[in-house]
Amino acid sequence: MKASSKTLILTAVVSAFALGATVTVAQNTLLKKGLKITLLPKNINNPYNVIQTGGGLVAAKEIGAIAKVVGPSDAGASSQVSYINTAIAQKQDALILAANDANALLPYLKRAMQAGIKVVTMDSDTAPEGRTLFINQANSEGIGRAQVQLVAKLVNFEGEIAVLSATPNATNQNTWISFMQDELKKPAYAKMKLVKIAYGNDDDQKSFTEMQGLLQAYPNLKGVISPTTVGISAGARYLSSSPYKGKVALTGLGTPNQMRAFVKDGTVMAFQLWDPANVGYLATYAAAALASGQITGKQGETFTAGKLGKYTIGKSGEIILGPPTTFDKANIDKFNF
Repeated sequence: MKASSKTLILTAVVSAFALGATVTVAQNTLLKKGLKITLLPKNINNPYNVIQTGGGLVAAKEIGAIAKVVGPSDAGASSQVSYINTAIAQKQDALILAANDANALLPYLKRAMQAGIKVVTMDSDTAPEGRTLFINQANSEGIGRAQVQLVAKLVNFEGEIAVLSATPNATNQNTWISFMQDELKKPAYAKMKLVKIAYGNDDDQKSFTEMQGLLQAYPNLKGVISPTTVGISAGARYLSSSPYKGKVALTGLGTPNQMRAFVKDGTVMAFQLWDPANVGYLATYAAAALASGQITGKQGETFTAGKLGKYTIGKSGEIILGPPTTFDKANIDKFNF
């Protein structure tokens, strides 16, 4: 999906009543109907974000909410501000966003909360005072360490590696990378060295160019971790037609559909991810539970998220979806997202 400008808005309004659907899930009877929910991804043309917000729209349909997806075409720190202000002006009941910056959005999110909007972050968090709940894909430490463990196996625990990240200010990326760096301090990785952290800004062409640059700048590079779906697919595209194919191990976080061809042709041996649709789905149920007064965001409170079942709110309002999955040639055709 391509975006023509920063102001491009993709709006999808889903109402269970308008579609003639009936909400039959018993545990959702206490949720208010007709809630107005805005889903704000990092950027609107990122395939991962499309899947993620799509899961939110499915949940909205199930609970009879009116949901829309809006967002910028770039992942800049301040690009989401105008959409937050619009949500305030439109008196939305809930705002669900994947934050491009941990702190830049705080004044605007606080204003939204003061206006009575329930703010839930998903995938990439703000500082806790900017929201009530944070839907985390998986435990951040687990993700970061698992990425190093996977690339280590692929390079036989020896050689230079690099990271191809998204934006320098992306909260989730930086948290994962910090745990990657800590994991690399363990004796098992004594023969491995992290030589570079590059940033593709979640832009396909820049990520492609950064991957090319890494391989040219570090001729002894053995592996690259790209914990962003844009980065890993762009990196795989470059690697697939380069002399480095089969010599440099690329792994990271990607969707099975975007990586399937690269796995089958041997460009990528293995990578990881959770189901991004379930992140948006869980975030929407959490936001609806907040807006309906079922929960307040306190640690220990529980709520039911449709097909995903019951969840418990953790420390600082964090809710963890579940552990990531490793995809390879043996199992990738079992998944379609």
